[in-house]
Amino acid sequence: MTIFLDSSSRVVVQGMTGAEGMKHTARMLASGTTVVGGVNPRKAGTSAGVEVHGEERSLPVFGTVAHAIDAEGADVSVIFVPKQAAKGAIVEAADAGLSLAVVITEGIPVADVASALAHAQERGTRIIGPNCPGIISPGRSNAGITPADITGPGPIGLVSRSGTLTYQMMHELRDVGFTTCVGIGGDPVVGTTHLDCLEAFEADPETEAIVLIGEIGGDDEERAADFIRERVAKPVVGYVAGFTAPEGRTMGHAGAIVSGTSGTAEAKKRALEAAGVRVGTTPTEAAGLVRDLLGS
Repeated sequence: MTIFLDSSSRVVVQGMTGAEGMKHTARMLASGTTVVGGVNPRKAGTSAGVEVHGEERSLPVFGTVAHAIDAEGADVSVIFVPKQAAKGAIVEAADAGLSLAVVITEGIPVADVASALAHAQERGTRIIGPNCPGIISPGRSNAGITPADITGPGPIGLVSRSGTLTYQMMHELRDVGFTTCVGIGGDPVVGTTHLDCLEAFEADPETEAIVLIGEIGGDDEERAADFIRERVAKPVVGYVAGFTAPEGRTMGHAGAIVSGTSGTAEAKKRALEAAGVRVGTTPTEAAGLVRDLLGS
């Protein structure tokens, strides 16, 4: 099994005809994802050529997400639209009834994100992101920008606030493999959280161990620790980025900012360890802890 995404998922790309949309549509197709088309109201009724493994494939461009659902049975969206249009794109995906929308766009105003996420929740649409690499079930489907050739299927579930650390952990444990890897994004407000992924991995019979990657800032990891203590029986390994971050400075992600003792890496590490999570001081050490758990 996988969580949120599988080989039957039919993906439409909002913003497919832009440079980033085209590039990553080609990569998703190359990794085996069923991409059924794109959305661009100004190019509705046309098609776009995408090169996959040296051959050009033609994908339809629809005027709306609803049209993509009617024509191709789309149930997942990947959103590459500019930040000014992102709120509208999320609302459109939710109003069309998609089960999942992955928002790659960064720099979306927090007020827009909060409003769009509330709307999506009312409609029953799961949002991953914004400002995230997306979700990949290796060998089955890939919705987003995660490189698909750095790992394979296996028994580990991965949830991470950092895109690059997602990739590193996938590479570190490439010989073991993953059920699903979810990059939830590092903004102050995101749709799918650590808690959502922990709950899904706990329920997934193929996931034997869980890796949780956090960052400084906020209290998401502390809340995850409480959730693990109360509701997760599977072994969890953690890593928290930002031990050397200076106080009061935003580091990379908008949500990665420390104020006083709140949101520090050390505080998060202590909270996770108190919940029984083994925490590595580096990604490589965390990967070693996963190997130890699975080996035992």
